[in-house]
Amino acid sequence: MRADARRNYDRIVEVARTVFREQGYDASLDEIAKRAGVGPGTLYRHFPKRENLVDAVMQSWVDGVNETAEKVLAREGGPREVLLTWFEEYVRLISVHRGGPAKITSAMGDEGSPIRTKCEVLRSAGDRVLDRLRAEDALRGDVTALEVARLVGGIAAVADQGELDAAAVRPMLEVVADGLLK
Repeated sequence: MRADARRNYDRIVEVARTVFREQGYDASLDEIAKRAGVGPGTLYRHFPKRENLVDAVMQSWVDGVNETAEKVLAREGGPREVLLTWFEEYVRLISVHRGGPAKITSAMGDEGSPIRTKCEVLRSAGDRVLDRLRAEDALRGDVTALEVARLVGGIAAVADQGELDAAAVRPMLEVVADGLLK
């Protein structure tokens, strides 16, 4: 990529990250281009679909997902606390941008989604947490990481749309955790 094209790409991603935090993933791409100081054509050359831009914005997020999973796995405590800690962190991770929980949760398991690889990182991190609980024989045998991601993602989407705080979300996460544990 030419140096000027790389600068435009990086600037668009930086501005999109800010705009998505402010307005959600459905924010105007034209506004992003304008704030980035590029024309719409430049934005669309780099990012033919909105999902391509979302994917680029989420790239730095991937490292945070893996770090968070490792912290949860290193945590002392019983299975319920470990699971609830992961759930709360999961909600935080997918709620960075308005509309993020619905976008990420609906992309979970969708092989055709442009953000599939990011979702796989998140699902894999959840799987590592669930594997720990399986090793402790604390988790129901029929539970999959995809199902858990969709359940907790649904709660996160409701919290995002209803602007609920962590105190309102925790009891819903407790219900899910209690249903998954033996």
